[in-house]
Amino acid sequence: MSDDDFSKGTAYVRGAFVPVAKASISPLDWAFTRSDVVYDVVHVSDGAFFRLADHLDRFERSMRARRMKPTESREEMERILHRCVAMSRLNDAYVAMVTLRGLPRIAGSRRPSDCENHFLAYAIAWVDIVPKEVKERGVRLWISSVPRVSDRAVDPTVKNYQWNDLTSGLMEAHDRDFDTAVLCDESGLVTEGPGFNVFIVKDGKVRTSDRGSLQGITRRSVLEFCKALGYEASIEPIPREAIEAADEIFLTSTAGGIVPVVRVNQTILGNDRPGPVFERIKDLYWRNHRESAYRTDVNYAV
Repeated sequence: MSDDDFSKGTAYVRGAFVPVAKASISPLDWAFTRSDVVYDVVHVSDGAFFRLADHLDRFERSMRARRMKPTESREEMERILHRCVAMSRLNDAYVAMVTLRGLPRIAGSRRPSDCENHFLAYAIAWVDIVPKEVKERGVRLWISSVPRVSDRAVDPTVKNYQWNDLTSGLMEAHDRDFDTAVLCDESGLVTEGPGFNVFIVKDGKVRTSDRGSLQGITRRSVLEFCKALGYEASIEPIPREAIEAADEIFLTSTAGGIVPVVRVNQTILGNDRPGPVFERIKDLYWRNHRESAYRTDVNYAV
């Protein structure tokens, strides 16, 4: 094991820590054949996890919702996340926790309860939802023609690997030379994009979607910071035409934080530059990474 190179990232699989490139699962695992997985992602910035307890809380809720129970306890999972970061010697990292349905204990069984659930984790270098240069100049956002899968079919508050609709929207955006996409539901109400929540600002009021969306931890942070900054903020239905008429738009994600949008379809926002509400919220978001209430220092000694 001492000859292995962990500098590109570390994974925990079936009780062992391995270089992330060597991590694998069975092609018969229902996680692979049925996308039967729940996961969560927390980031490490400047040697500390941001809102780690909140991510673990959401991960536990997702496992309960999908009736998954790996052998590792929450405390063991937390130690594993620390060790994945520590073994990679990463100061800024993208850290995933994943529970897979697994293989049926009884060959040929079609019962989810017959499967042996198992936990996987990994840490790799920091990941952004868009390239750094796009983040700096602002995102060009496409409103996809592909509808978001119904909340009644796939619960978006349970973080999962069902991304077919999101990926189709992303391909449509890239075909038109846009950076990423947001999806609406069948009724034309805004949901989310591939890996991010969407916020709009109109007349100083901040709004985010109440449907088809993960209840993001960064989204929660923004709602809290709006209150601290004196902005009226709400979670409510957002029709497509509202996003096209917004004064500002920004995206929120664990992978990259808070990202400005400067164009939506053919509309240019704020002179093709990030807006003032976004800038104030973004600055407060990063300042709070230093606050003890949100920060969990990585234990590099594990």
